[in-house]
Amino acid sequence: MVHQFTKENIDAIADVLKTEAKPLGNDVYRLEVSNEEEGRKLALEIHLGLDVKGDNMNMVSVYAQNTFLQLHNCTAFIASDMLKQVTFFGRQQGRTSGLIVEQTAGCSLYANVGDTILNSDFTQLPEDLMMCAIALSLTESVDLDDFSFEEDDQ
Repeated sequence: MVHQFTKENIDAIADVLKTEAKPLGNDVYRLEVSNEEEGRKLALEIHLGLDVKGDNMNMVSVYAQNTFLQLHNCTAFIASDMLKQVTFFGRQQGRTSGLIVEQTAGCSLYANVGDTILNSDFTQLPEDLMMCAIALSLTESVDLDDFSFEEDDQ
């Protein structure tokens, strides 16, 4: 199910990332995040309602030095002031992918993570899986059946 981003959603994302959202046409927003202390910067683009053979999907792209990431079928996001990050995610057929963009211009991607891992006691997982289970644990708080893109104060 594709949910529609609103201007308020885009502004909430920009607020958490301490930047401005610049429209690129009617259906793409670009946010530029930089961390002068660590010499990092990235650009985040949110593509709204892309038409793919009659089906709509949201896509989030990240451009950074030597890195390009895309999350297709973005179904939800959590903008967290406390964590100083925005987690974009999509769920499909028992798998979750999450793209995390930090206020400090950091970025992480976890793709195709099975529900078995997300529903596990993360302290019992191997270290390599523990990080992803913790990072995507925020997604458990979102019920996609009743989801609307809203800011979260977690």
